[in-house]
Amino acid sequence: MLSAVETRSVSPVFVGRAGELAALTEALSRAAAGEPQALLVGGEAGVGKTRLIEEFTHLARDRGAVVAVGGCVEIGADGLPFAPFSAALAALRRALPEEFAAAAHAQEGELARLLPELGDPAGHDHAAEDATARLFELTVRLLERVAEDHTVVLVLEDLHWADASTRHLLAYLFRTLAHGRVAVVATYRADDIHRRHPLRPLLAELDRLRSVRRVELARFTRAEVHRQLTGILAAEPDPTLLDEIFRRSDGNAFFVEELVASEACGCAVGSLSESLRDLLLIRVETLPESAQQVVRTVAEGGSTVEFGLLAVVTRLSEDALIEALRAAVGANILIPAPDSDGYRFRHSLVREAVSDDLLPGERSRLHRRYAEALEADPGLVRAGERASRLATHWYHAQDTARALPAVLRASVETRKRHAYAEQLTLLERAMELWDTVPDEVRGALRPMDYAESYPACGCDPEHAPLTHLDLLAEAAVAARLSGARERALKIGRTALRLLGGEEEHDPLRAAWFWVERARLESQLGRGDGWAEISRAQELVRGLPPSAVHAMVLADAAGWGMLRAPGVDSLAAAERAVEYARLVKAEATELSARLTLGTLMVAAGDTEAGLAELHAVRERTISRGQFHEAARAYVNISSSLEGLGRSREAVDAAVDGIAFARTRGLLDSAGWIRANLAESLVSLGAWDRAQEEAELLLRTGAASSKPGGTALLQLARLALLRGETATAAARVAEARTRYGATHDPIPQYTLPTARTAVAVAAAEGRIEEVRSGLAAAVDAGFPPGTHRYGWPLLLAAVVAEADHRGLPAADAGRDEALERIRGCLLRLAAPCGVWQAYSLYVSAELARAEGRDTAGRWAEVTTAFAALDRPYELARARYRLADALLAEGGRRDEAAALLHDAHTTADRLGARPLREDAELLAARARLAPPTGEATAPAAPAPEQDDAFGLTPREQDVLRLVTEGRTNRQIAETLFISPKTASVHVSNILAKLGVSGRGEAAALAHRLRLLETPV
Repeated sequence: MLSAVETRSVSPVFVGRAGELAALTEALSRAAAGEPQALLVGGEAGVGKTRLIEEFTHLARDRGAVVAVGGCVEIGADGLPFAPFSAALAALRRALPEEFAAAAHAQEGELARLLPELGDPAGHDHAAEDATARLFELTVRLLERVAEDHTVVLVLEDLHWADASTRHLLAYLFRTLAHGRVAVVATYRADDIHRRHPLRPLLAELDRLRSVRRVELARFTRAEVHRQLTGILAAEPDPTLLDEIFRRSDGNAFFVEELVASEACGCAVGSLSESLRDLLLIRVETLPESAQQVVRTVAEGGSTVEFGLLAVVTRLSEDALIEALRAAVGANILIPAPDSDGYRFRHSLVREAVSDDLLPGERSRLHRRYAEALEADPGLVRAGERASRLATHWYHAQDTARALPAVLRASVETRKRHAYAEQLTLLERAMELWDTVPDEVRGALRPMDYAESYPACGCDPEHAPLTHLDLLAEAAVAARLSGARERALKIGRTALRLLGGEEEHDPLRAAWFWVERARLESQLGRGDGWAEISRAQELVRGLPPSAVHAMVLADAAGWGMLRAPGVDSLAAAERAVEYARLVKAEATELSARLTLGTLMVAAGDTEAGLAELHAVRERTISRGQFHEAARAYVNISSSLEGLGRSREAVDAAVDGIAFARTRGLLDSAGWIRANLAESLVSLGAWDRAQEEAELLLRTGAASSKPGGTALLQLARLALLRGETATAAARVAEARTRYGATHDPIPQYTLPTARTAVAVAAAEGRIEEVRSGLAAAVDAGFPPGTHRYGWPLLLAAVVAEADHRGLPAADAGRDEALERIRGCLLRLAAPCGVWQAYSLYVSAELARAEGRDTAGRWAEVTTAFAALDRPYELARARYRLADALLAEGGRRDEAAALLHDAHTTADRLGARPLREDAELLAARARLAPPTGEATAPAAPAPEQDDAFGLTPREQDVLRLVTEGRTNRQIAETLFISPKTASVHVSNILAKLGVSGRGEAAALAHRLRLLETPV
């Protein structure tokens, strides 16, 4: 109907863009082959992005692809989160209803935050720390499942208007989309991306991803403008007209269209104002007055305005409105919106120009009409958009009394959708309005309706009015959950400043803000948060049980569990559970019980603690507290590993990863995967452990701490495989991941110290070994940290034993051994694995003092033979064989032990242990331990040094182990310093070490310079 009066200003011929269209079609072909594609299409306003996307989507549909389009709206910053994703997913659902339903099965409640048609998300755990990550993961999995059997093209337009949540989801999608026949194409207006535009950092981040391709649209050349004009005019353009339009449009396709249309309306091209706004408005002003009224109304209604809403706001009869729309659409100013009964501007530049041309009073009047229409008939717009649009219209109508409740309602809706950045924007707008609103309006607002972050704490939320502090509390949580921690900290400081010296008059609220501040101080690396928690404890001390009191105790217990596990932390956890039960704060109770169970295991009440952890896991799953349930999986797998029950820990970790990933809990999945890698290393499944650790680093996690743990596991594996330089680099990177040292947490600091000590020992830096151990001992081994203390102690004492007899290591030896002996007496060994470690450390201590015996090593071997610790068992067998040979007998038994140790080392890829076994066999003139074990073992014929050292190089190595310089070696052996330097270089190369200290330690450890036994 409308096409009959349409004024053609758009070329029916697609001009240029051959290269750009080829890039898009190539991506479509790759996607159809099962390789997900991600493209960014950028260009200035009017350059032809929309036309290119239209051509591409037509082509994609012709090839059988399902196209789902969603566009950002300019009011996104006012609280319309995920707008393009919501629209695109709705289109995808309409196109593939059965496939979509199957892919979303059992996750409808979570996905309803993006697509409200799926249900009500209000009943779900939307305040969890990683709720947003969960939603993002589920969205990606949804797309991958839908695209298993269908090629899906997801188009997201106008990213320059994208809200923060949309930007974050897009970044996540581009980083993690790995499967399915799907192509994601996002467009943005490049000339809007100024230096401080929020999209700019995202574009920089995406540029670093190899999987993302940029497509930039340039302006048309003169030849392309000629083709465009020919298509529009259906005739060869006059050369003068072509020159004038190309000059004035500068090759911008939209400006070409506008100039041609203006000329067609009888306006001389040369008489147009230089103002871009005038250029864009000139065609609007040629419309009938009723059509101009409709265009101005649509300009203030958002990106798309529904027909019914437009009818109410314009107050035109249905026939008059249709005639006005017919004129606006025929003039190519408005177009019908796809998949709805609404209308939108064909180009956003025209909408901006029309909006800017409105008088201030005219703009506020239009917004009031929109707001009144939406309040009178909520069904005029989609349910998921009503709250945010109503808030926007009342705010711009400058009716503060109505704007404040509307803005608060919109903030609640955005909170339900995990759009915390938009919630924060709305809450800040509410705080801006707060003082301008009449007292009776504020007095009618209730905390239970608009703020859930701050508990009631004994007050009556149904009758107590909402306060400014309630808004600050809600905004602080929204800021923290959106990642704006600096802003959250500032909001909290403002609240505490408002409370001022009145904290004692409102202690619960003050305590709540102090706990929030403690969390932020720790997350921002400003401190450990204990001072803030202590202040909160002072404020609630002596008060009746309350939700805040329980929360303070729970946070204190959690702080202690990580930093100072012991009696006080255990007591705090027990009180937190008791108080939470009294006030029926079950979420806090379950969190505290999780801490309590972990502390019980650390304190030795093993079975009761594990039972508590399992009970909490089941209860949190049934309540939908998935974040706490995932935390239970983290603590269960970690506790089992700490008890030496590594196989059970692996099973728990595998289940936990599946659970966390199903619910999009990526950060929790990262923690569990780090635990899994640690347990796999213990069990000798090194290749799989490396795969898990590298996968964690590759996929990333919201927190950097799991990555630090993964790096330490990779460092351990590198050391065990003889890759010392790699291990050193991994340790340094792990330290960076763990962050500053002002908040030392034993579960990070002790494993880091252990691995750093082992690296220093492998490189022959005995002083660093001693200083590293001393620092760890001075910091202490709190209860439950024996699982980290024993491996650290073992690494240090092995280094001392390997360096015994080296002159360079004599100074400080007695003090170091005394320190180890003291730790040996103090460290707890509550279960079999740590009792075996205790025997191991004792035997190495005896070796360091020159008094080890085969009996000691037999005891160690027996202890580890009963455990799932193949590497430690192999190492103990090697030591036992060495001791047996040193005592001058039982050569057959020694040969069998070396064979077993060599077999394990070869299977694990433990090159240093394998070489140790081979060298000991060679030195003892035993058959090589590489074949089948035989009895008795016949003496092998004499052979050269296993490293191929010449007699002269052995002389030089002996002097190197004594700490001699090249000049001193030259003087001793009557050679030149240059010759000595050459010998040292050859020795380092043959031994496969990087320094003189490492060469000396290796020579001493392997007894390369001793007479064969």
